[in-house]
Amino acid sequence: MNRSHTPFTPAVDPDDVGYNPCGQAALETLIATRMSRRGLLRAGTAGAAMLSGIAGLAQAATPTDGPGLTLSFNPVAKHLADSVSVPAGYTATVLYRLGDPIAAGVPAYKNDGTDDPTSYDRRGGDHHDGMTWFGMNAQGRWTPKSADLGLLVMNHEAITPAFLHPMGPTISGDKDAARRTVADEVRREFYLHGVSVIETQKQGRAWRYKQDSRYNRRIHTLTDMQLSGPVAGSEFVKTKYSPDGRKTRGTVNNCANGTTPWGTYLTCEENWAGYFRRLPADDAQRTPKELASFKRYGVGGVGREGWATVSDDDLYARWNTEVRGASPAADYRNVSNTYGWVVEIDPFNPKSTPKKRTALGRFGHEGACLGPVTPGKPLVWYMGDDARNEYIYKFVSARNWDPKDANQGMAAGDKYMDAGTLYVAKFKEDGSGEWLELSFGKNGIDANNKSYAFANQADVLVNTRLAADAVGATRMDRPEWAAIHPRTGDVYVTLTNTNGRSRPVDKTNAANPRYYNDPKNGKPQEGNPNGHIVRFADAPLNAPSGNPAALAFQWDVYLFGARAGSSPDINLSGLTADNDFSSPDGLWFSDAVPGLAWLQTDDGAYTDVTNCMMLAAVPGQVGDGGKQTIVNVGAGNTRTQDTYVGAQVGQKGTQLRRFLVGPKGCEITGIAESGDGRALFVNIQHPGENTPDADIGDPAKFESHWPDGGNARPRSATVVITRDDGGKIGV
Repeated sequence: MNRSHTPFTPAVDPDDVGYNPCGQAALETLIATRMSRRGLLRAGTAGAAMLSGIAGLAQAATPTDGPGLTLSFNPVAKHLADSVSVPAGYTATVLYRLGDPIAAGVPAYKNDGTDDPTSYDRRGGDHHDGMTWFGMNAQGRWTPKSADLGLLVMNHEAITPAFLHPMGPTISGDKDAARRTVADEVRREFYLHGVSVIETQKQGRAWRYKQDSRYNRRIHTLTDMQLSGPVAGSEFVKTKYSPDGRKTRGTVNNCANGTTPWGTYLTCEENWAGYFRRLPADDAQRTPKELASFKRYGVGGVGREGWATVSDDDLYARWNTEVRGASPAADYRNVSNTYGWVVEIDPFNPKSTPKKRTALGRFGHEGACLGPVTPGKPLVWYMGDDARNEYIYKFVSARNWDPKDANQGMAAGDKYMDAGTLYVAKFKEDGSGEWLELSFGKNGIDANNKSYAFANQADVLVNTRLAADAVGATRMDRPEWAAIHPRTGDVYVTLTNTNGRSRPVDKTNAANPRYYNDPKNGKPQEGNPNGHIVRFADAPLNAPSGNPAALAFQWDVYLFGARAGSSPDINLSGLTADNDFSSPDGLWFSDAVPGLAWLQTDDGAYTDVTNCMMLAAVPGQVGDGGKQTIVNVGAGNTRTQDTYVGAQVGQKGTQLRRFLVGPKGCEITGIAESGDGRALFVNIQHPGENTPDADIGDPAKFESHWPDGGNARPRSATVVITRDDGGKIGV
């Protein structure tokens, strides 16, 4: 989000703001972990001598992708045009745009800011993001392998207000006194956040969405939601809207996503903290623990869209976290604690109530990636906290998976997602790692903790970041999407980037190893501006069934973003003009083509050369490269850093190739496929977002006019990509 800012809008992308002041020792000073035999050996090597960290694994590693899996398209060139480009032999067609009607009788979107605000709960939301396609049969039952009929469920992360109203948002005053003065504008914005469920179908060779489908639905900031799990009913979440702390209203800043083995959708609340208003005068009415929590999560300020300023009506006042009544049941002092969760939605039941699954912790959830599903073993979800210097987590269910629950809907969520153990990752210098339990009474998470006195498990889950601080987890360079390699079981996590202020040159570590300068238009960009992708294998390694409850893992850095012409200490993955990229964000493995990965970018560092993009990859596995020493240079300081890197692109069967480049100002994010792998759904988010509010009256000054062209205002949209010969995408 780089648009010109109003008094309510942050001048920088909220993802780029870190709230972790922790001073735990850098990884290079941590003691080496004691790895079990099981944690160091690959499957089938139980009789071998104990290996020593990842160096031994690198010698043993062999690519395990399917035989003959080869990227079959010619790479797309980088560009700065206002268009979507895909390889020759492919077609990208716009399917679903901001404002598109999803109910009978709703008129087409005018796209000039004058559409009836009350119709927006039946229109496509803004900033399309993470999504899943749920195949179904003619009877409306979940059918994952369906080729031509299904429900497309997607997140709508945020908004670009400049294009939603006739002349941008109406604001009176400045700074703390600024107010939103038109309630209808804010109502539009309420509806445009959240989630869409739309029925999609293939007719002939073309895809369309069905406007009058009974499944079509919008979940948004006004949708009633249940709080579920250990935090529900606790003192932390009691509000005027829900004095018993059992429900809340709405979801916001829904970024990446996840799924369950019973066919429901998980939407994840990421940069929710900035929407809430809390001015400095409120500090005097807060306890030290409350202040510590607000600071750690970044709750404070005027509110990024100014929703709380419209009036004192509860519809707007609920975005104000200040103490204004006699008790939590009289105001919304606790309302921000009801956000920051993983939310479960049943797309096949339009009347079902979404549930916020609090056992998975509260933080800036980028996504919730389901690990290997094996009968008789726990379920596991991997999650990144998307801000600089934040952590990687996993949740392990208390109950073992029973395939009989595959059609139980939200009842299965109650069984598997409301009880379990939350862990945070600690990456060590020898290429090993450890999952640290975040439970009250363990690992120093208790009332005697000097930084934050935890009261109970609900406190731990509401303040997950503080619990992760307490156990000494590894601060990462903006953890984002996670994805599971279907053949190896390796977990991949994108680390979008960081800057020199967040991680100085003397604070690099093995898992976040680079510091360099990548100038853009003559201006320095120091730190790790191009990002990287870390991957790890929970013990036992290289076993698709995995061991979700394992507390040990091995890791390496699969891929480093870089300009193709950068030095070897920066371009560690050997990228060329056909595959160089910056700021990895979305990451997903195909179900129809096991071993095929898709990588998407959310970039501002390389946009002097190219718009954001999507690449196809055939990765290897953890340990297919080796140990490497790199030289970091910054701020007059030169420092060497040891790390573990995956095989360079093109070695040991690995492949990487640019598949798509988007229009001006966009982010490429969100990906799903039809059950047969012959249609790929991709989201183009916020094209033209750098257009200042002041230029909204002059179409010639719009940064983008995609997808409608001409003088149209730009719109986030979903495209569906097909091969002209009808084949599977990418291979």
